[in-house]
Amino acid sequence: MKSILERIKNGEILLGDGAIGTQIQKYYSGDMGVPELFNVEAPEIIERIASEYFKAGSQLIETNTFGGSVVKLGDSGNSERVNELNSAGVSIVKNITKNNAYISGSVGPSGKLLEPMGDGDPEVIKDGFKKQIKVLIESGIDVICIETMIDLQEAILAIEATREISKTIPIITTMTFNKTPRGFFTVMGNSIEAVSSELEEAGVNIIGSNCGNGFEKMVEIAKEFKKYSNLPIIIQSNAGQPVNKNGEAVYLETPEFFAEKAKELIDIGVSIIGGCCGTTPEHITAMKNVIDNYKKKE
Repeated sequence: MKSILERIKNGEILLGDGAIGTQIQKYYSGDMGVPELFNVEAPEIIERIASEYFKAGSQLIETNTFGGSVVKLGDSGNSERVNELNSAGVSIVKNITKNNAYISGSVGPSGKLLEPMGDGDPEVIKDGFKKQIKVLIESGIDVICIETMIDLQEAILAIEATREISKTIPIITTMTFNKTPRGFFTVMGNSIEAVSSELEEAGVNIIGSNCGNGFEKMVEIAKEFKKYSNLPIIIQSNAGQPVNKNGEAVYLETPEFFAEKAKELIDIGVSIIGGCCGTTPEHITAMKNVIDNYKKKE
């Protein structure tokens, strides 16, 4: 299989997967607790989710390791299980895809605010990322995905940790933005312009946004990224903002709506399109059909 960067350079549009957390909630009736524990305590659920996305056409499938850094696992007393949980997460996807899709090693925020805003020691957080990322790479992932970041400096710590382990592994980094009267900013005040510049300087290969927004705003965010960066762009939208229905969070953006908006992302020049919270294999299939039709017109 060609490298993901080579395929993007050749103009291919790649299809990502969708939500993991909300899919776990769909198949598990109890308290989800620490999602990474499902990799070893209920692997059949994670296998089912990965298999459904693979069958839906996902070419890039994430590991269930979003909260798998040492610091984040420490919140639940599981920091000593970093090797076990991350390697199991990779093995599940590897067994499903059998080298027919890229395995994306998911790395999420530590859950700590960096000093001096909070009590997060940058060196401790970076070391926690490094231990996780080392396991992911050694277990056989194809790309590191540092995602749902709201603090540019924490994202850079994860990038630095990755590059200290591997100079060549492709790195995707996605930030989560809120729309304000002045434009899109992360909770920590990082603009898309600043994110674009500093992430590229830090050595990432693909940048973009996931989570926090429905597809309408994600289209706007994609346009902003194209304005400020020449790097390939990835967009993974929520299925809208959740609404409470009978005590359950429900996401209202349909697969058909995703298909329509995916066309706009293709026109903008986005290289990887996928989903985040609330999205399902049906959303991915709908976007696959759009991408396939685009290829036929070429």
